[in-house]
Amino acid sequence: MIPAHAQGRPWWWRRGAALRRLDWTLILAVCGLSVIGALLVWSATRVGPIGTPRDPLAFFKRHLLNLLIGFVLGGLVSVLDYRLLRAYAPFLYAVSCIGLVAVLSPLGETINGSHSWIVLGAGFQVQPSEFGKVGLVILLAMLLGEPRDGEIGPGYRDILLGLGLAGLPAVLIMLQPDLGTTLVFAAVVLGMLAISGAPKSWVVGLVASAISGAFAVWWFGVLKPYQIARFTAFANPAADPRGAGYNAQQARIAVGSGGFSGKGLFNGEQTAGHFVPEQQTDFIFTVAGEELGFVGALVILVLLGIVLWHGLRIATQAMDLFGTLVASGVVCWLAFQTFENVGMTLGIMPITGLPLPFLSYGGSATFANMIAVGLLQAVHLRSHSV
Repeated sequence: MIPAHAQGRPWWWRRGAALRRLDWTLILAVCGLSVIGALLVWSATRVGPIGTPRDPLAFFKRHLLNLLIGFVLGGLVSVLDYRLLRAYAPFLYAVSCIGLVAVLSPLGETINGSHSWIVLGAGFQVQPSEFGKVGLVILLAMLLGEPRDGEIGPGYRDILLGLGLAGLPAVLIMLQPDLGTTLVFAAVVLGMLAISGAPKSWVVGLVASAISGAFAVWWFGVLKPYQIARFTAFANPAADPRGAGYNAQQARIAVGSGGFSGKGLFNGEQTAGHFVPEQQTDFIFTVAGEELGFVGALVILVLLGIVLWHGLRIATQAMDLFGTLVASGVVCWLAFQTFENVGMTLGIMPITGLPLPFLSYGGSATFANMIAVGLLQAVHLRSHSV
């Protein structure tokens, strides 16, 4: 929809006006995180483990390609009228569920203990659960963002339908098993329910159910042995320093060794020695802690805080409840994932294998994160177009 004051103007003027209305602070924060993340990925992967030759630029170049594709996807999403997504929400949800089912079929492949990937060849892999986050946010926004006549918030039928539909992909993800992404889904559902105006009793009841469910999962042995070991290591990393507690202990050593200003980019001994496994993905924050120190880690957290703050501001300024819920769902997703990733690096959260938004290596996560930013920009643009 073209604003009244822009009607009759040439197309190039309207295009320039749209660019000026973008949330450039949000864009610059994401770009800053992406640049820092690319350098950290390069540092973590330029030297291969002893006895395994590696192109020092292989991961770096692939990460740059992922970022380029991600920015293009985010840009395309930002120019869409987000209100039209209501009509496509069921389709996006169905596609994400099909992808999750495909992972559990012979098409899927197990990597690092989780059957979460579809290998495409040429070194490229797809993790459907990352795109499932996008589908979940849009679907819940559609169901909870349209109160019926005479209702202030979503009705019981909409809430139950939303919970049921959110439960299906969550179960499929647990079957992989991927506990971290399941927790992200739970955080998104709770956050969007609270913001939609749903009765507080529902939110309290869901929190109680989640706690009870966690005990039930543990009691009946639903978790895999390596996942139980991660929780045990979180409670006491020193109990098994060469086994389950190894990652947590080495992560703390790497972060602590950086001190105030760090050892300098590419000069981290823990990073070069590959003492922390999966450092370019799940533990990218340890590279920042060791090589950039407290100052560099603080810059990263501030930039992430800017992204979340602007997401919240966009949610409060949205022109309708649907837009508010889309933006809020994105913020809940990114906020929980950031807290969990940094927390497991510092030893205050159990290790779940979640990447750090905008910094960790990984194509699917990068694409999904940039699409999320595109959704925020789409809501922002329409809130300033009327």
